[in-house]
Amino acid sequence: MDTSLTDFQAGASAQDAVDIRKLTQAQLMQLGMSQLAYVKPVWMDGETAFAIFAADGSPMAVAADCDLAVAAIVQHEMVPALVH
Repeated sequence: MDTSLTDFQAGASAQDAVDIRKLTQAQLMQLGMSQLAYVKPVWMDGETAFAIFAADGSPMAVAADCDLAVAAIVQHEMVPALVH
């Protein structure tokens, strides 16, 4: 059975589940990409702001405070993770 990670993430049945021991490096890198975002304090224009990054480290947005950054992530049905 050759089930791609995309099929698995799209809601394939348990019968079609992927053996995680056989994931390719590319498939492993995609795990959590659409569900997880990181919040990291950054220095911007002389003030502390809170940057939001995708699971792969791609910048997504900047918020004025941590609560606003977390709220934006949750609003987009993602799980926030704080990075210090």
